[in-house]
Amino acid sequence: MTEIKNIGVIGAGAWGTALAQSACLAGCHTELWSHEEETASAINTSAENKLYLPGIPLDPALKATTNLEKAASNKDALLMVAPAQFVRSVAQQLVAVTKDNMPVLICAKGIEIASGKLMSDILAETMPTAIPAILSGPSFAADVARGLPTAVTLAVQDEELGHSLAASLSHQALRPYWSDDLIGVQIGGAVKNILAIAAGIVVGKELGASAHASLISRGFAEITRFAETFGAKPQTLMGLSGLGDLVLTCSSPQSRNMSLGIELGKGRTLSEILEQRHSISEGVHTAKAVAKIAREKNIRMPISEAVNAIIEGELTTDEAIKTLLSRPLRSEI
Repeated sequence: MTEIKNIGVIGAGAWGTALAQSACLAGCHTELWSHEEETASAINTSAENKLYLPGIPLDPALKATTNLEKAASNKDALLMVAPAQFVRSVAQQLVAVTKDNMPVLICAKGIEIASGKLMSDILAETMPTAIPAILSGPSFAADVARGLPTAVTLAVQDEELGHSLAASLSHQALRPYWSDDLIGVQIGGAVKNILAIAAGIVVGKELGASAHASLISRGFAEITRFAETFGAKPQTLMGLSGLGDLVLTCSSPQSRNMSLGIELGKGRTLSEILEQRHSISEGVHTAKAVAKIAREKNIRMPISEAVNAIIEGELTTDEAIKTLLSRPLRSEI
């Protein structure tokens, strides 16, 4: 089994910092790339990401840099934790400073708006010699950074490499499970963000626990229909990166997407909410891509399309709810 001990983490937001912290706890030599000098400096001098993970002490062994080449060169594997809409531009810079056949674990959960492509497709176009892998599952950045127990899915085609990557990243509190279903793992992680916004709207409008449970259940049906259209395995969708991630993200305001939905449900506008945030709610962007793909491929995605209509200003939350509740009755299966 290939030994993987030198890790580069690309992106020093909350999730990137948490994964870098976790890699350090697993015994890897880890360098974290930050776009912001202020963030890198705070991590190096005070062992804290004061902007994205305030109050959580980081491993003193974790080092941050604003030099992308330094973070990516001479590494055994990279964790790509740039936001989904920036993965292409960052990968275009990485291709010149990374070695061939390097495993690149995509940790962003989204679909590119401009192309409608998954992150693995973007990686294949921009870094054709890289080995694509996906890390996803029910995991809040603060939990992982604090070393609380978490299980995730690590998808890569080669099983031996999958076990090597899992072994290199695992420690007492983080348990990666290998999968070869890159499509299912990516779609589960991307679409659930849209549904978390919907779940937040349910909470924000105080529609009750019954409506919340119904939303999660019917949302899971949408993820399944969408993913199976692209050849995902049903058992993947029932696992950590599908149902597990959906339940977590739709059940706690700690989720950036659910908390955004809560504020929408309370009557605030999208622009008002986003103006006060440092972090990106991926579901806002993914909703647009998924709604377009669903229309083109005739996939029934009423909740996702309703969320997109709210985000685009085409419907109010009340109008979207009325539209969903007025749909014709049909068989559940």
